[in-house]
Amino acid sequence: MLRYLLYRLLVMVPTLLAISLLTFVIIQLPPGDFLSAHIAELQAQGEAAQQEKIEYLRQLYGLDQPMWQQYLLWLWGLLHGDLGWSFEYDKPVAEVIGDRIFLTFIVSFATVLFTWLLAFPIGVYSATHQYSWGDHGLTFLGFLGLATPNFLLALIMLYFANVWFGTSIGGLVDPEYIDQPMSWAKFLSVLEHLWIPVVIIGTSGTAAMIRRLRANLLDELQKPYVITAYAKGLSPRRALVKYPLRMALNPFIADIGNLLPEFISGSALVSVVLSLPTTGPLLVRALQTQDMYLAGSFLMLESFLVVLGVLISDLALAWLDPRIRFGRGMAR
Repeated sequence: MLRYLLYRLLVMVPTLLAISLLTFVIIQLPPGDFLSAHIAELQAQGEAAQQEKIEYLRQLYGLDQPMWQQYLLWLWGLLHGDLGWSFEYDKPVAEVIGDRIFLTFIVSFATVLFTWLLAFPIGVYSATHQYSWGDHGLTFLGFLGLATPNFLLALIMLYFANVWFGTSIGGLVDPEYIDQPMSWAKFLSVLEHLWIPVVIIGTSGTAAMIRRLRANLLDELQKPYVITAYAKGLSPRRALVKYPLRMALNPFIADIGNLLPEFISGSALVSVVLSLPTTGPLLVRALQTQDMYLAGSFLMLESFLVVLGVLISDLALAWLDPRIRFGRGMAR
């Protein structure tokens, strides 16, 4: 296992380097740069931009250098923990995303707990009571959750909250805590508003996880080792927990690679609709304005979490499922 772990850690280095290069090139593909987009925005608002100031800012931000030099400077900063400078906010990227990452982590972590705690018992019940009325009802709700986009559900809840209660359920804190540093009072305000985005974002994820767990568990329940366990006198409950349920947990573990980057990006569309101060809308805005260091830092953080999450899920799967072994691919 140690050899496999070292091999995977070594592979992560060229993988992240390749991702960083592709990320930087893709961000640079649209014509112009941040200043060009900013000038176009000023002109659309009827304001004039001074050419001397534009050239000064282009030199100051290093936008007049060749793309390969900009990439090397950005990569060198990343290796030293410097995420770069946000052109639009005129401050270091680390300061721009500081509180937003914390709020995004809270929302994403609560959503994961909501999804797992709800999907796990429902999926087990549906698989062990196949074709019952309960299974049919839960299957219908699952398909309904899969078919309903999160942003559409957010719009519906915003509408009915305004019609029925005359209030807005958008935002993640009370108005007096907006743009304020994190404090105990602000944290309690976050907890009060947290359930709305968690329910909205977790709906489709819960429905998908229920369907996957049900399908996996039904497949495992038909395996010969389950029949053998029954033949040896194990009760259905004990046989279920000891063997097939453990194997059916694979999709939960395999999803770690997808869950970790969600702690950074969150659900961007839902965040825009609900006006959540998370990192999702910030990433969308950075891509729109070609704020390359801000956007690139976001994407590299997500890429790192994807690679790390896949490694963790692979190790956890091998520990959970005895049919999975290390080193088979390396031996080839």
